[in-house]
Amino acid sequence: MPETGPIRTAALAYVRDGRLLQTRSAGKTAFYMAGGKIDPGETPEQALHREIREELGVGLVDGTVAEVGIFEAEAFGHPVGTRLHMTCFTAELAGEPRPAAEIAELGWFTVAEYAALPEVAPGSMLVFEHLHALGLVRAE
Repeated sequence: MPETGPIRTAALAYVRDGRLLQTRSAGKTAFYMAGGKIDPGETPEQALHREIREELGVGLVDGTVAEVGIFEAEAFGHPVGTRLHMTCFTAELAGEPRPAAEIAELGWFTVAEYAALPEVAPGSMLVFEHLHALGLVRAE
């Protein structure tokens, strides 16, 4: 049965040395924000904690989670017209992130490096631009 309404997700905007962390799932070619779908009955922050433990093999440091914003865009890799509603957070990690579960690879990108990839997720691009405007992610 097709989904109705936008795909609701929670994502982590984790920046190191002016570059934003992105993840690539096994069997996929595009890099996306770390995070995932919000399960029924879950808050965006609860989903973030669960997804980051699953995908990056590390927890979030208590008291460091802060909402960056809500980003809406075309849902990359879904049928045309499917919308993404992504609640994005910053947080400190309780250890070094590593690929876990379905994640095959981690990548760290500036705005230009991400934009130059063959496939770019519109939701991720919005976050890159927002974080660059805040002076957190480098342009080049």
